[in-house]
Amino acid sequence: MRVGIVGAGSMGQAHAAGWVQTEATLVGFLSNEQTSAEVLARRYGARTFANYRALLDEVDVVDLCVPTDLHYELALQAAQAGKHAVCEKPLALSLGEAKAMIDVCHDAGVRLFVAHVLRFFPQYRSAADAVRAGHLGDLGVMRFKRVSYPPHAGQASWFADEERSGGMIFDLMIHDLDYARWLGGDVTRVFAKSVRSTHPGANGDYALVTLRFASGAMALVEGGWVYPPGVFRTGFDLAGTDGLIEWSSDDTEPVHRYLRGEAGSAAAVGLPLTVLPEDPYTTEIKHVYEALRDDTPFLVAPEDAFEALRLCVSARESLRRGRAVRPEEVA
Repeated sequence: MRVGIVGAGSMGQAHAAGWVQTEATLVGFLSNEQTSAEVLARRYGARTFANYRALLDEVDVVDLCVPTDLHYELALQAAQAGKHAVCEKPLALSLGEAKAMIDVCHDAGVRLFVAHVLRFFPQYRSAADAVRAGHLGDLGVMRFKRVSYPPHAGQASWFADEERSGGMIFDLMIHDLDYARWLGGDVTRVFAKSVRSTHPGANGDYALVTLRFASGAMALVEGGWVYPPGVFRTGFDLAGTDGLIEWSSDDTEPVHRYLRGEAGSAAAVGLPLTVLPEDPYTTEIKHVYEALRDDTPFLVAPEDAFEALRLCVSARESLRRGRAVRPEEVA
């Protein structure tokens, strides 16, 4: 299996470190930042490519670690060339483009994996396993937090450009919107409120999104680019009829679990984590490699990525309309 990576920024670096932990051959890199691509090529004994067509001619899998506005065109070219595609989240900037990407890959007989890496973080994966095992009973209320600092200038400046990234909700909050839907199932209503910094030169963006699920459960998702540089906090609590699971990135303890028990039993026990010997990006890439090698399902189906994007679009529409919206309303 021969792999080429498009993009040599933070995600290109993270994915490259993952691919070299598999038996795939990392052929090379293509990037507008030629110096960065050359550094990675030297590090991994790979090549740099002058253009996308040259890279596609040499690989079986293309890994797109580029700004979101480039996903659509590059994924379509990969499918037309008969190459499998790994695509960083979000899948696209619009539902129309996202659907076209899925359809073209399907029609071309190639596979599309969208890198929703949160599903591969051990804290989130172990909590999801506990929910699916029925330890919480029926889910009632889920709360998620993901608040960081505004993107830096330079190579990362495109994050703050909504025409390229979709903005904070599409780029950052989508992690927890996808995870909430993964646990809660179909979403019937989305309501969002946001605040943006008016300070000169600032690009802070903060939002709260409330999801109502067909099951009757609800989720409150908090996201923002508002903290001082270097501060990035995440966390969740999942409450059900039989207990609570919670975790915060500030904790020094494992995920906590508080379950209903027999009278007189302990009120809480720690939920052991499956501590992985690698970062979640490597775990994610190993999963992709194994799924392609063995022709097994991806943990993140393209349709999952589409629905996560639909929740982002719904949140944006809720902000625009000033009311709750149903996901099926948006296009």
